[in-house]
Amino acid sequence: MHAIDNSIRACYLKSMEQRHLNRNDTVNYGSFYTPEPLVDCVYALIKKNIPDYDNFYILDTSCGYGGFLRGKKTIGADIDPAALKTAKTRSGIPVYFRQNSLLHISRSQYNLQGSTKIIIVGNPPYNDTTSIIRSGIKRNNFERDADVFSRDVGISFLLSYDKLCADYVCVLHPLSYLIKKTNFMGLGNFRKNYKLIDSVVISSGEFADTSKTTQFPIIIAFYERNPFGMDYNYIASYNFMTLDKKIFSIKQHDSIGSYVNKYPNPKKVLQKETVALFYTMRDINALKRGATFIKKENYNAVRVTKEKLPYYCYVDVFKEFISHIPYYFGNCDIMISNDAFLDAQKFFTARSAKRHPHLAAYLETQKTYNDETVIINKYFKNLLGEHYLD
Repeated sequence: MHAIDNSIRACYLKSMEQRHLNRNDTVNYGSFYTPEPLVDCVYALIKKNIPDYDNFYILDTSCGYGGFLRGKKTIGADIDPAALKTAKTRSGIPVYFRQNSLLHISRSQYNLQGSTKIIIVGNPPYNDTTSIIRSGIKRNNFERDADVFSRDVGISFLLSYDKLCADYVCVLHPLSYLIKKTNFMGLGNFRKNYKLIDSVVISSGEFADTSKTTQFPIIIAFYERNPFGMDYNYIASYNFMTLDKKIFSIKQHDSIGSYVNKYPNPKKVLQKETVALFYTMRDINALKRGATFIKKENYNAVRVTKEKLPYYCYVDVFKEFISHIPYYFGNCDIMISNDAFLDAQKFFTARSAKRHPHLAAYLETQKTYNDETVIINKYFKNLLGEHYLD
C-alpha cells in the first residue's frame, strides 16, 4: 500500500459545505460535501496509480457542487437541481446531467461510448435506512434499478459503477462496506469485478455537522476493474493506512464473536439456562452508544449462560476502556486476546460484578483485587499496542 504525503492535510478545514438543504434533506440526500484536501487525496491516488489519467473521462454520478470534477474531460450528474445550479458556476468546463444516477443505469446516460475510458470519482451518499442512527428522519429518496438495490444507497452507487464498467473507481465510502462481511457480500458484482489496490482511511469527523459524538472510519478507496475481483479474505488481510500512517488489518486481532453469541439467541439458549441478559453487540461503536448487561428480555437481548458469562463481563469492561480505541476500529468487532484474557479473567469478572451485583452468584470471584486496575490497564495496552490512545 502506498503512503500519502502529509501535505494534503493542509487547510483541512477548508470545505464546500452544503448550504441549500435543511437538516432532514441533508441526511436523506447524503449531502455532506467533501473538504477540498480530501479531494486532493483522491487525485493523489489517481495520479499515483494511473500515470496517463488525462486520457480518461472523469465521472461523478453524485457530484453535488462539482468539487471532484477537475480537468477538461469531466462529467457530473446529480438528482438535486439546486446543487447542479451551484456546480455550473464553478471554473472548468464539465458537462452536467440532472438525473437519478441509480435509475436506468447505462453509459448512454452520459453520452459515453462502450470503449471510452472512465474513472469514477466522488463521495456518493450513504444512508442505511435500517440503521438506528437518525432513524427518525430517514426515508428512501432514491428509486433504483432492481439489480443495484441495497438497504444502503452508498452500496447501490458502488453497484452502479460496475454496471457502467468503469475502468477505475476512486471514491469515499464507509469502511464498514468492506470490513463487515455481510456488507461486503452485499457488494455483489462490484466485489466480483473490482479490486481494492490503494486507499487511505479518514475519520467521519472531518466532515462538517456529522459524527459529533461517535466518529466512524471512511475509506478513500482506489479500485481497479479486475476479472478476479476480491474476496473477504483479501480484505481481512489488507493493510489499511490512515492519514497519520497508522497501519491496521482486520485479521490482526481475534474477535469476541469467536467465543460468544453477539445477537439474540432464544432458539439456542433456553430460559432455564440463562443467567444474564446482554444487549446485542454489533460493533465497537454500537457498544459505545448502547448497553451491556440488561435486566429485561427484549428483541435485542442475548441470553447468557454461566459458561459464557466471563466473556460478557469482558465486553462490559471493554466498554469502560473504549475511549482508548481509535476511530478506525469503530466498525470492527470487539477485539480480544483470548489467552491473555483467560489469564486475567478473575480481574475482569470482579470489575464487572461491581457494577452488576446480580452476576456475583454465578461468578467465582472476589469483590476486590488490589491490582485489578493495573492488570486490566496492562491487558488493553498490550492488546492495542501502538493503537492504544492515552
